[in-house]
Amino acid sequence: MKRHFFLPQYVCGTRCDKLPIGPDKPWLAPLAGYSDLPFRLLCREYGAAVCETEMVSAKGLLYKSPGTGDLLKNTSADHPLVVQLFGSSPSDLGEAVTTLGRNGYRWFDCNFGCSVPKVMRQGAGAALLQDEDRCLDIASAMLNATKKMEDTAGAGFKMRLGIKAGKPVLPDLALRLEDLGAAWICVHPRWARQGFAGEADWKVLEMLAKRLSIPLIASGDLIEAEDGIKCMRQTGVHGLMYARGALRNPAIFSEHLALLAGEKPSVKTKKDMANMIIRHMQLISQSCTHEETIFRMRFIVPRYVRNSPHARVIRQRLCDCSGWEGFENILEEFFLSGGN
Repeated sequence: MKRHFFLPQYVCGTRCDKLPIGPDKPWLAPLAGYSDLPFRLLCREYGAAVCETEMVSAKGLLYKSPGTGDLLKNTSADHPLVVQLFGSSPSDLGEAVTTLGRNGYRWFDCNFGCSVPKVMRQGAGAALLQDEDRCLDIASAMLNATKKMEDTAGAGFKMRLGIKAGKPVLPDLALRLEDLGAAWICVHPRWARQGFAGEADWKVLEMLAKRLSIPLIASGDLIEAEDGIKCMRQTGVHGLMYARGALRNPAIFSEHLALLAGEKPSVKTKKDMANMIIRHMQLISQSCTHEETIFRMRFIVPRYVRNSPHARVIRQRLCDCSGWEGFENILEEFFLSGGN
């Protein structure tokens, strides 16, 4: 029986015939719990060329799980947008792409790399790297669904090196996905069992960049814009996807573009930080009540000020903040009064 789910329409000013991928087109990675619409819009204002949604469960989408629609909210400014899906069933993932396609979405990414235990226990995310044939069946289902869409559409695949050291899936899996028609491959060059420990193995990216004829996008250990530039120069990848670096500093995209142009990024002042925080707050408030906005900012601001000498005090003050006046007082005291 066909399952239908009304989703927010993907509104875009012009049809996206080809996703922008290149050294000067940095992407925002899919970040569960973080890359919602307001954060995507903020990153775009700083220069993100493409943004991915938070990870969306294909089964949750098809069975109308509460909150799934919220992950897919977008506006005309949120373009081009890639929807990242996860799941373990080829039929579910293929049907999810078809359902999303009916609502105007055209670009999709399947997560073969998430190492979070609750995802892997479902046989999804990095757990799929134990079964390459299932990965290929999922890819075929998703790609076949995009081929049936009236205008240009496509799918890419994000993965890790494998489950554990000594059992790599690259380059074989990436090359087989390329043969199926993948639009791009994104690699976080760590083993799933590493989580975020150790260092990303950029040598694998260099090897894979030479083997693939489709774009290779790098992820992992791109904490500062300088890391992104260094990664591209060392490995020859076609593009980058900022994750933790963007969470700490959405301006990483403008800093990346400045470095790429041979310019030195401007030093971020306290006023710059205040403007970024205020802008993020404004974007959240467009779809949330005042109380909800303040609540969310109490968790967002600490990651922006983590390197500030006043970070601990700011966190404590935010915990006691329950309204606009208190929040504005914090901004005035720590960011807007006197000096840079």
